[in-house]
Amino acid sequence: MTRTVIHCDETGKDLGDVDLLSAHTGAGALHRAFSVYVFNPDHTKTLIQRRSAKKMLWPMIWANTCCSHPMRGETASEAGQRRLREELGFTVALREGPSFVYRALDPSRQGLEHEYDTILTGTATEDTAVQPNPDEVAEWKWIDLRSLQSEMEAKKDLYAPWFHLGLPKATFCLTQ
Repeated sequence: MTRTVIHCDETGKDLGDVDLLSAHTGAGALHRAFSVYVFNPDHTKTLIQRRSAKKMLWPMIWANTCCSHPMRGETASEAGQRRLREELGFTVALREGPSFVYRALDPSRQGLEHEYDTILTGTATEDTAVQPNPDEVAEWKWIDLRSLQSEMEAKKDLYAPWFHLGLPKATFCLTQ
């Protein structure tokens, strides 16, 4: 069975389904996505993951807590909770934030992301039981936001492009 994603325009309007591989290769296709950011209760740290070497795009690159694509009929929050369970073995309540469009070519692979990405934020304690799926996650850690932001500036290529764009939006959501 071919997996599909929801093709959309720059406002997120549904344009039908597009094959997952077609959306991420060649010219690509703009499609709906979400990025989950889980913070500790005092919002000084966030849980990040290093993507598995098995990932088609941006393998072994650090990214936000998790991200993926909603399935048809799922809200962004429902999809985010599903992927948290699938990738990291836990789930939390998620709050929907802003959406943004970006396009990025993977420098190490023949592929790209062109996404209408919705920010989702949640809170968990640092002792939350994390059980990463090795097909999705190579490693994970809680990291102080100031340290993370400094490292992302100094070592840009170690972090996914959507993470650079989404982190400021996610941290802004914390103040709302």
